[in-house]
Amino acid sequence: MVGSRRARQEQQRYGLTVKVLFSCLPSTGLGAFICGPKKLKLKDVFTWRLLKTVALGQVLSVLVCGTAVTSQYLEKAQVDTPMLQSFLHYALLLLTYTTALVFRKGEESIFQILKSKWWKYLLMALTDVEANYTVVKAYQFTTLTSIQLLDCFVIPVLMVLSWFFLKTRYRLVHFIAVGVCLLGVVAMVGADLLAGRDQGSNSNLLLGDCLVLISAALYAVSNVCQEYTVKNLSRAEFLGMMGLFGTLISGVQMAILEIKPIMAISWDWKICLLFVAFMLCMYGLYSFMPVVMKMTSATAVNLSLLTADLFSLLCGIFLFQFKFSPLYIVSFVVITVGFIMFNVVPTYTPDPSGNGKNALFCLTLGKKLSESPFKCAVDACGLSRQQRPSLILRDFSALFCLIWCWWASQQLNLGH
Repeated sequence: MVGSRRARQEQQRYGLTVKVLFSCLPSTGLGAFICGPKKLKLKDVFTWRLLKTVALGQVLSVLVCGTAVTSQYLEKAQVDTPMLQSFLHYALLLLTYTTALVFRKGEESIFQILKSKWWKYLLMALTDVEANYTVVKAYQFTTLTSIQLLDCFVIPVLMVLSWFFLKTRYRLVHFIAVGVCLLGVVAMVGADLLAGRDQGSNSNLLLGDCLVLISAALYAVSNVCQEYTVKNLSRAEFLGMMGLFGTLISGVQMAILEIKPIMAISWDWKICLLFVAFMLCMYGLYSFMPVVMKMTSATAVNLSLLTADLFSLLCGIFLFQFKFSPLYIVSFVVITVGFIMFNVVPTYTPDPSGNGKNALFCLTLGKKLSESPFKCAVDACGLSRQQRPSLILRDFSALFCLIWCWWASQQLNLGH
């Protein structure tokens, strides 16, 4: 009698689990295939988090615009020292974030970090320094139009790297959003051509274009590493290590390549002010980008940075007498719409805590599975406990895993 009552309770509990599973499934229409949720209402699109993400992304674009404007003034002053500019902002990161790490104790101290992960941060800093250097050198060999178009190569490379290394999964809406953003870039380049602003050199277009592609690939690698670090370790650790190794690498490279250009600079208060302004903009960009990246992803951050060229153009209209074109406004609107589309539906990234492996091991042995089969199924998919099932089941692999885990739990309990 007691055994039959317990069997009925178990069946009711597992039946409830099935109802929860299938009540969370998205509808099978085109909208569900593209976006995932069953019904996407307007209030679900324009949330406070989305508006904050868009605003913070544009703050990053303004900081990038600041670096572009100060670099333009330095170029007009016949100053060609990209490594010196990089060295200054890395040194400022060293003075602030690396110094803060020195005063930490235990596992988070700088000595423990260097003991276990020094070579990883050395490679990350080397990638970041060379990405900055190669894109600056590209301006000596190719045109601004080529750089603007080829620099977008960073986005597909980022998506591929995130797919394989961060296990990020994208829906169709994300690919459509990227295409919309790239259409905005094409409109911006078209506006440049109509305004006769195809600046730069064409002395060696093939070399210049290759440098841009190399820079984009290096930026993608650096951003993926940054996203993993800030989401799984800490922002302070990442910036502290970038300040330490970035200062060393850029300092050595500057000593080798730029001693003569630095000695040739006619130093005055205007040149010093431009260097300080560039340094502060880069420092703000490096300090602020991990915050936005932790909220979204490296891909979303780079989509938001596509508007930086537009801010630079608007500044150039007032500062450098650039010609205005209505296509600039169209480009800004299109890129912003694409960025919003990308962030409306969250990408899926598994929980890095390792719960999935433990749950699958638990499922194989049949230990404690009867206590909470739904929880074990969720853990087996590598999903965090805070994620709602409606977000979880946007991925077909997660759906299959959940159903399989429930079926296996039924078989194990029947075996008891």
